[in-house]
Amino acid sequence: MSAGDSQAETEKKTRPARKWRRRLALFTLKWGLVATIWGGFLGLIFVAWCAYDLPDVSKLNEIKRRASVSLVASDGSLIASYGDLYGSAVALKDLPAYLPQAVIATEDRRFYSHFGLDLKGLARAIYVNLTSGRLVQGGSTITQQLAKNIFLTPERSIHRKGQEVLLALWLERNFTKDQILELYLNRVYFGAGTYGVDAASRKYFGRPAAEASLFESAMLAGMLKAPSRYNPLNDKTLARDRATLVLRNMVVAEFIAPDVAEAAATMTAPSVSAEARGQIGQFYADWVLDQVSSYVGFTTQDLIVETTLDPRSQRLAEADLARTIAEMGPKQNASQAALVAMTPDGAVKAMVGGVSYRGSQFNRATQALRQPGSAFKTFVFLAAFEAGYGPGSLFNDVPIRIGKWQPGNYNDKFYGEVNLREAFARSLNSVAVQLSEQVGRRNVIAAAQRLGLTTPIGNDASIALGTSETTLLEMTTAYAVFANQGKGVWPYAIARISTREGEVLYERGGSGPGRVASGSAVAEMLDVMASVVDWGTGKKAKLDGWPVYGKTGTSQNFRDAWFVGLTADLVTGVWVGNDNGAPMDKVTGGSLPVLIWHDFMAGALAGLPPRDVPRGGGALVASAGAPTELAPEAPGNPAAQPEEEPGGIGSLLDTILGGGSSDAKTAPSQPAKEKKPYYQQRDDQGRD
Repeated sequence: MSAGDSQAETEKKTRPARKWRRRLALFTLKWGLVATIWGGFLGLIFVAWCAYDLPDVSKLNEIKRRASVSLVASDGSLIASYGDLYGSAVALKDLPAYLPQAVIATEDRRFYSHFGLDLKGLARAIYVNLTSGRLVQGGSTITQQLAKNIFLTPERSIHRKGQEVLLALWLERNFTKDQILELYLNRVYFGAGTYGVDAASRKYFGRPAAEASLFESAMLAGMLKAPSRYNPLNDKTLARDRATLVLRNMVVAEFIAPDVAEAAATMTAPSVSAEARGQIGQFYADWVLDQVSSYVGFTTQDLIVETTLDPRSQRLAEADLARTIAEMGPKQNASQAALVAMTPDGAVKAMVGGVSYRGSQFNRATQALRQPGSAFKTFVFLAAFEAGYGPGSLFNDVPIRIGKWQPGNYNDKFYGEVNLREAFARSLNSVAVQLSEQVGRRNVIAAAQRLGLTTPIGNDASIALGTSETTLLEMTTAYAVFANQGKGVWPYAIARISTREGEVLYERGGSGPGRVASGSAVAEMLDVMASVVDWGTGKKAKLDGWPVYGKTGTSQNFRDAWFVGLTADLVTGVWVGNDNGAPMDKVTGGSLPVLIWHDFMAGALAGLPPRDVPRGGGALVASAGAPTELAPEAPGNPAAQPEEEPGGIGSLLDTILGGGSSDAKTAPSQPAKEKKPYYQQRDDQGRD
């Protein structure tokens, strides 16, 4: 076969293959064009679908948020903030260069080179997520995040993502890169209710963003991935670790040198604000916040609430209470405690509602209803002094019986003939019950309510031993009357409420119910209360140079232990017990509560010149000797019968502040109240 024939034969064989390739190419071209056309058409429909209900971009500068409430202490420091806080708008040029660099290195390293969408970063994120089998990386740029934060909801959907892309492209077209970054830094969420880098820097570090250090800037940038998780109020260690990672990112992005990053991470820890170091007064803050609306009503304005809290006293209270319970509580089965400290006119300077706010937000100072035990005897003796008895009046401390009930003293020890001063100092139950029955329960209840108790008080013989429940705040308020020359006290924490623009919406003036106890009766109460501290059940409350007055209290089976004491400048109440009402191991008011009270008061009063409690007007009533043995009132005697509770400051407070049993809250796991009074009441008499 010739060469020509061979070539012809080859062409004949390859002709069909070339024909099929041409047909395949034409087919591919044809359907490729069709797919492109349809894809473009569907793409246009998708764009139209996303653009149809795009948010109004003219509202770029509008901020939709909850009104904020900032609580500040008496020294102007921030206690807590609620709602959405925005700091001052800061210009990019006013920030240290490393702050925006930290954000770019962590959130969008190619920010200045892409057109709003980082295709390379998106492809990398898709690959990493597919190979990992879970969502590990996101592909959103800073521009996309800004679009989402300003215009869109957190909803996750294709529609929302499409709108995000369109808005990002619009932002890139209408703003410079610096303007976009500036908007982002002023709007992005940093956790703990803060929006914008300036608000976050002030909240976490106590300084404006323009003064943030390199490590602080890295910590701020690190919060953006998960603000609630990585902010230092939630977890300081996690926040520091995240900041260290941001510093490494800055090295990779060539913003800082490795040695600078290492020095920042190891040598210049952030200057963390008081809140980030460990927020104080959280129980107090919750209590105050609940009252704000009753003063100014509902408002959409940002509010600044100036409170009476003294940060130094609050730190002392929290530290002393937590330390004492941690060191001594486990040995004596005492797991909780609470403290309230106020000035004689009712300004609450410190409040601790439990050993740990993070462990339980239940405020045992204002919400827990507990039996005050012998701390209630103060009202019995006040009623008696107002009826003409005096500290020198004599009684027989002997076993007595009222119906089927026979109250006993601690360790069943009786002292025979004693005066009321000794009976109060030793906390003798027999004498207190005799006195209550002789004076009349109605008068005892009236005295307690005049001084500030709003919780129900049972009308039975055991009230003299503190079997009716009340709160620590109310007991401390009642005792403040004796430091306030017999004038009634309304506890308060709010001095002024104003808007951020400076408009004053509320400012406290002098107020109170007036005199609720006579000057002579107050002087006699101070007499017997001093004996408690001088040589009675509260000896450990003595303070060098300071006259101290107070009363211990212990409820049945050591379930509650109290000490409420006062000086000329501060009135403080302490309660110790267990949320579930479990008995403690012989913890009396003269033990753990007095120790907490003493340590706190010694620190809180440090630096103040010692002075005595001022006495009100009125001479001491000459006390005639009372009968040494008193029979219980006859069943027909009105004083022995259940009666309606008298009015007074207690009823007025109930009306104003919404107090009373219907609003009282019960501690977690606290057992149901016993329907019968604790007739076999034990007390701390004779215990130091």
